[in-house]
Amino acid sequence: MQYPAWKYLVIIVVLIVAGLYAAPNLYPDEPAVQITSAAAGTQLSESVLTESERLLSEANIDFHDGSFEDNSALVRLDTPDEQLKAQEVLRQNLGDDYVVALNLAQTTPQWLRDIGAKPMKLGLDLRGGVRFVLEVDMDKALEQRLSSASRDVRRELRAERVAVTGTKTEGQSIILHFSDTDARGRAQNILQASMGNDFTVQSTIDDQGPALVMSYNDAMVDEINSYAVNQNLTTLRNRIAELGVAEALVQSQGASRIVVELPGVQDTAEAKRVLGRTANLEFRMVAKDAENYTGGIPPAGTEAFPFQSLDGPPVLLERQAIVTGDKVTNAQTGVDESGTPEVNITLDSAGGRLMQNATRTSVGEQMAVLFIENKQRITYEEDPITGETTEVRTPYAETKVINRANIQAVLGSSFRITGLDSSAEAAELALLLRSGALAAPMYFVEERTIGPSLGQENIDKGLFSTQVGYLLVFIFMIIFYRLFGVIANVALAVNVIIIISIMSILGSSLTLPGIAGIVLTIGMAVDANVLIFERIREEIANGVRPKTAIVAGFDRAFSSIFDANITTLLVAFILFAIGTGPIKGFAITLAIGIVSSLFTAILVTRALVQIAYGKRKSIKRLSIG
Repeated sequence: MQYPAWKYLVIIVVLIVAGLYAAPNLYPDEPAVQITSAAAGTQLSESVLTESERLLSEANIDFHDGSFEDNSALVRLDTPDEQLKAQEVLRQNLGDDYVVALNLAQTTPQWLRDIGAKPMKLGLDLRGGVRFVLEVDMDKALEQRLSSASRDVRRELRAERVAVTGTKTEGQSIILHFSDTDARGRAQNILQASMGNDFTVQSTIDDQGPALVMSYNDAMVDEINSYAVNQNLTTLRNRIAELGVAEALVQSQGASRIVVELPGVQDTAEAKRVLGRTANLEFRMVAKDAENYTGGIPPAGTEAFPFQSLDGPPVLLERQAIVTGDKVTNAQTGVDESGTPEVNITLDSAGGRLMQNATRTSVGEQMAVLFIENKQRITYEEDPITGETTEVRTPYAETKVINRANIQAVLGSSFRITGLDSSAEAAELALLLRSGALAAPMYFVEERTIGPSLGQENIDKGLFSTQVGYLLVFIFMIIFYRLFGVIANVALAVNVIIIISIMSILGSSLTLPGIAGIVLTIGMAVDANVLIFERIREEIANGVRPKTAIVAGFDRAFSSIFDANITTLLVAFILFAIGTGPIKGFAITLAIGIVSSLFTAILVTRALVQIAYGKRKSIKRLSIG
């Protein structure tokens, strides 16, 4: 009864690798707060760590092992409660230039991290994730839709040769002014025919003369609000996919809120900055008399914006945008001929046509890229009566010209943006454009980690169920199969180690359904050993010699084991393909467990049996029950 040496070598290598990559799970993460810049590419100094530690000391919050690396400061806390207090203190005192995010700091030894070994990520139902609640600004969504509709109205009336003397938006309405009542009447007939389903169109006379008031009806307002939430949901999912977060949950809550749960996130500051940014681009022509503009009130039909890298006068742009960021289908970073970062933009067909039409007659003139970001300014006010501190959020828009250049030729669907400050800024801009524009700004109204009592209770119950399952299988196998049962239990322990190591390597998040998959795998793994052992018993009952029975048992049970596991593996793939959230977690652990159990049942168990009986010249009886 010979067993090839290369199979022993394979088992030893797998055990060493599995042991190394499963080892980090013995070192649990600890709560921490991470401080980064609110703007990508901005370099921080270690002084922010010193200042943070001073603020925490003054607030009597215990911390330890503060560190500064990768352009961010990390301060470790003893408990999740201290973590939340530390975040609040730092947010109030450091200001809007910094992002203070909850995080989990690794305690894995450096030598394990050097080889890429890291612990399994735990899902939010266990521990180690962040839960954000974001509020969609519905007023801004309506304002943006009105602005777009106003441009469409002017374009349509211009095509019908109806002159509009002025337009403005107010509340849920667009107000159009005309030179006389005849022009107003013609415009009303045109707009009622084309936009009557969305607007109610009423004629009136105000202090500027004859006017039309176009107001969204209630059904259209509800549709706009619903679209804003759904579009933001899609965009957030795309951004999370770009961040590489596995098994994230993004869903709406009520009429205007979105819940984002990120299990196992290591860089929550980066996630918070990217998810919360409402960045958009507008491509506009530089005004013809821009060189003579030195400040003050911009001429009619133009707007002035600061240029990001110059201290000179603002840039004067045409009010009408050529193309906006919602026409972008792809954005990738690169470097130009001088080695500075750039973003290569691809527009959809409609955007390409608009760009082509605008630049066909503008070769030699300048076009600018306007970057628009909606933010919130957070201040804290103390109630004079109760003494309680209240957080006050004030929305504002930050706009700047990030690029202006001469149009060398007629542009189409593909071109590039240069003049960016850093590769980090270019990468983040490309990510935001590639993942899609938000339909309306969003603001963080809640950020928290799952409470330690809930998480620890779930962990304890999951571990207890695994231990009970393993113990029952252990006892069953020893009672029914004696020494072979002990061998099967050793192989089962190896199986669990391999599962943990593979999940750690893949970065999969372990959830309660995932633990259920591991428990199920434990039962399925010994099922393969039961088939082998029963086959060996049958061979011995038929009078076959023990060593020959062992070989025949493993060989003849292989096809049954393989067929049974392959069909279960197919089910796991189907669950992963069509399932979401917890179902995916169960499918992942089940699939990994099936592959691992095949390895341990066929190779490891066989090697252990060979070690126990292979060297004996004569075997009278097998300890197999």
